[in-house]
Amino acid sequence: MRNDHFLALFAVSFLAACPAAWAADCVILLHGLARTSSSMDKMAEVFEERGYLVANVDYPSRKFRVEELAALAVESGLAKCPSESVKHFVTHSLGGILVRYYLEHGKIPSLGRVVMLAPPNQGSEIVDNYRNIPGFEMINGPAGLQLGTDEASIPLKLGPVNYEVGIVAGRETFNPILSQFLPNPDDGKVSVENTKVEGMKDFIVVPHSHPFIMQAPVVIEHAVSFIESGWFVHDAP
Repeated sequence: MRNDHFLALFAVSFLAACPAAWAADCVILLHGLARTSSSMDKMAEVFEERGYLVANVDYPSRKFRVEELAALAVESGLAKCPSESVKHFVTHSLGGILVRYYLEHGKIPSLGRVVMLAPPNQGSEIVDNYRNIPGFEMINGPAGLQLGTDEASIPLKLGPVNYEVGIVAGRETFNPILSQFLPNPDDGKVSVENTKVEGMKDFIVVPHSHPFIMQAPVVIEHAVSFIESGWFVHDAP
């Protein structure tokens, strides 16, 4: 009995001294423009079921510029992850730009992999054509005005990625009015071509639209696959 008690105490003390030996990976979820963390709830549920710690971040996407939102959103997520854990990201739309901006101007210790869903990595022509329409800035905020393809574009000012990034692009739209301003194929907000970024590790196109791509079961499967293996499931139906 004494030996068993000693071994148990030794095991506990060893784990306390080496937290990285037991800490689960942490997945930070960042929603898109004019959305909330509830849009990523299905994604969060699946990652939690697979044993990950999940930080589903809610940030005020319509109140600040990209420069302020990047620090606010990313650091809110990091604060919810154990310091010793590997930190992965799954982002939707603007969320991907915030991660890119943050990592271009700083570092994240123990950074893992990043999945970007429908990111405007080369900007969106929707912003170019609608920025001067009354109400556009009220709906999309100052960050929305920075997601075009002109000289004000924040995505076009960012460099290649030098960390593991997988991109899921949508090719279905239910908004033909907006799609007329985009090179086809597109997801109603961003063209497939404009989701790409130099340095990405994997890329896949799915038959889903921009507003709901993060909730599609096959997209969640792709996200889990990339976080776990660094590759998407290219033979998925």
